Amino acid sequence: MNMAPSACLLLLLLLGIAQALPVQDEENNKEGHGEGGEGGDEEDDVDITTKILTSNNNTEEFLLEGDLVAPTNRNAMKCWYNSCFWKKASNGLVMIPYVIGREYSPREVATIEGAMRAFSGRTCLRFVRRTNEYDFISVVSRNGCYSELGRKGGRQELSLNKGGCMYGGIVQHELNHALGFQHEQTRSDRDSYVRINWQNIIPASAYNFNKHDTNNLNTPYDYSSIMHYGRDAFAIAYGRETITPIPNPNVNIGQRNGMSRWDITRINILYNCR
Repeated sequence: MNMAPSACLLLLLLLGIAQALPVQDEENNKEGHGEGGEGGDEEDDVDITTKILTSNNNTEEFLLEGDLVAPTNRNAMKCWYNSCFWKKASNGLVMIPYVIGREYSPREVATIEGAMRAFSGRTCLRFVRRTNEYDFISVVSRNGCYSELGRKGGRQELSLNKGGCMYGGIVQHELNHALGFQHEQTRSDRDSYVRINWQNIIPASAYNFNKHDTNNLNTPYDYSSIMHYGRDAFAIAYGRETITPIPNPNVNIGQRNGMSRWDITRINILYNCR
């Protein structure tokens, strides 16, 4: 009997099941290193979200979800018709011009550009020094770490405070926002993978945990994503968990270093990298 059709059907079924399962990058969590290469940080006990929210305590900017500049010219937290994605050149590369403020030291510039180079080796994105391009990212040191969502058009600020944001993982997190990526736990399917403990959240900050109508790019929920909140983001008191993984509450969440392999994969899918 010819078993080839049955074997193929079984393989497709297994692939479908695997894609539906959430992932945790064990290598990331054990070794303390992401896929971010040069932009990754040394092993640290404090997750990226906590560092960002701490740095943003003194900002006067109105921020959504802790580090996203509230949009004024489009529907909040949504990119329509690819209008907020960076454009691909004829050579197949997505060139993203940037300038870095003069307030940064050479070492701080090296941290920022090192995080940018982490995208180049694994995606078709290239962060390049601006010459005269109309659309570009202006990296400045304001009070906090924050970004626009996607390409706004013209000059757009990405704030990396000299005092609290000089970590490769934070730079990569904010750059991912500028590319059009939202926080992982706002995914439309998040309730199947995490429980939001509303009673432990500062009431005035509860809106930061709203779900969105996201394009998940047919990728699994990623506990190890650099875009995932830590367990106690916006907690009403120290030690109170605001996010708990399910069904296994012991799964690690809240990146400390660089992009996960699924962060990289999503960039390649979204920007059609070959």
